Amino acid sequence: MKQDFIATEYVLQSVKTGKQFEDTGWTLDAPGETDPTLVRAIYKKKQIEVKDDSYGIYKFSDWLPVNKVLKGSCAPVTYKSEGLAKYLGLENLYITFSGYWPEKGAMFRTCSFKETESYSVCARMNSDMKKILVVASAGNTARAFARVCSDNNIPLLLCVPEDNLDALWFGEHIHDCVKLIATKSGSDYFDAIHLSNLACQVDGFIAEGGAKNVARRDGMGTTVLSAVTKIGRIPDYYFQAVGSGTGAIAAWEANLRFIEDGRFGKNKMKLMVSQNHPFIPIHNAWKADSRPMLHYDDNEARKHVEEMIAKVLSNRRPPYPIVGGLYDAMKDAGGEVLLANNTELKEAAKIFEDIEGNDIHPAAAVAVATLIKETKATHIEKDAVVMLNITGGGEERYKKEHNLHYLSPKHVFDINPDLEEVKKVLKY
Repeated sequence: MKQDFIATEYVLQSVKTGKQFEDTGWTLDAPGETDPTLVRAIYKKKQIEVKDDSYGIYKFSDWLPVNKVLKGSCAPVTYKSEGLAKYLGLENLYITFSGYWPEKGAMFRTCSFKETESYSVCARMNSDMKKILVVASAGNTARAFARVCSDNNIPLLLCVPEDNLDALWFGEHIHDCVKLIATKSGSDYFDAIHLSNLACQVDGFIAEGGAKNVARRDGMGTTVLSAVTKIGRIPDYYFQAVGSGTGAIAAWEANLRFIEDGRFGKNKMKLMVSQNHPFIPIHNAWKADSRPMLHYDDNEARKHVEEMIAKVLSNRRPPYPIVGGLYDAMKDAGGEVLLANNTELKEAAKIFEDIEGNDIHPAAAVAVATLIKETKATHIEKDAVVMLNITGGGEERYKKEHNLHYLSPKHVFDINPDLEEVKKVLKY
C-alpha cells in the first residue's frame, strides 16, 4: 500500500432530494427515501489532483470513494488519435483505452474497463465487512472482479450465464476465495441477476449493488478523468457502447465534477451511446421519449441476445428510469442512442485494428461503428473534441502472450432456481 495514501473524504447525496448523509460503509440507497433514486458521492476536494502512475487507478483517488489501495490496478490511458482521426476527418479525436496495450501504458490484465469498477468497489470495502461479495455479470465484469478479488484475497461469489463462461479466462490462476455459479445454457444476464438476488438472501452474502454502488460508477468515471486531464478540457462528445448505461451515467457525473472544478470548461459533453442491434431496449425507450423502459418479452429478449455479438451489452433492466439514471443524464447533457449491427461492428473492429494498431472488444467496436456513421453523416463537427471510450481491447494479443486458465462453476442452476436450492449449494 502506498504509505502516503489517505482514505478519500466524501459524503453521499440523494440525487432526487439533494439530502446529504454519511456513508455507513456500504450505503446503496438514500436512507428514509422510498422513491427510486441513485445516490452520488460528493467529494471534499473539488479540484482534482492527479497522482503519479505508480498508484494505478488510485491516481484519481480524490474522486473515488475508497478506503485503501489494492494491488494490481492500472488507470485508463488517453491519447490523441492520428490514424482513425485522419480516416474520419476529425481534428481532435481522443481515444481513452482500457485494455492491454503495453506500448500505450495500458496494462489491464482482464482487457476490460470493468477493472475500473472492481478496483474501486473492492477498495470501498472496509475491514469490518465480513461478507462475501456477490456480483452478477455477462462476462467481463465477472472476469475483472475475479482478478481483483483473487489478487487481494477478497471473498467473492460470481453469477454468470453458462453460455458466457468462455469469458472467464485468466492469465494466472484464480484463488479459491473466488467461487462461481451459473444459470444453464439458454439463459441471459437477467437470469444471472435473478440468481445473484437469491444468493444475497443467504446469510453471509452481500450484493455488490451494480449502478447503485457509487464506487462502481466513479470507478468507471476514471475514463473521463483520464481524458479530461489529458486533453485539458471537457470534450464536446462522448462515444461509448452501453448495456446498462452505467458508464455513461458515470461520465455525466464526472463531467459535472469537472464543471465544479472550474479549470476544464463549463460544457456538458453530448452522450453518444450505442447498442448492438437487435438488442436495443434503451434505444427504444429513448426514441419513445419514455422514462420507463418499454415492455420487452422475455423470450424475444433471449433470442436477441443469442443473435447479438456484443453480448456484454445485454442488460434488460438498465438503470435508465431511476432518478439520476441514464434518462436523466441524457436529458441534462444531450446526446443520442445510436445503433450498430453485427456486420457494422465487425467492420469497425477491423478498421480500428488496421489503423490504430490493436484489437478491440465487440462492445467497443459498436462505439467505433457509430462514430464512423455519425461522422460520415456529418453530424460531428470536424474540429469538435471527441472522446471515444474504448472499453476493452488487446484481448487477442494478451491471450497469445499468456497461458490461459478458466474458472469452472461450482454449480449450474436452472433458469428459475428456488431459494432453498441456492442455500444448499452455497453452504461451503
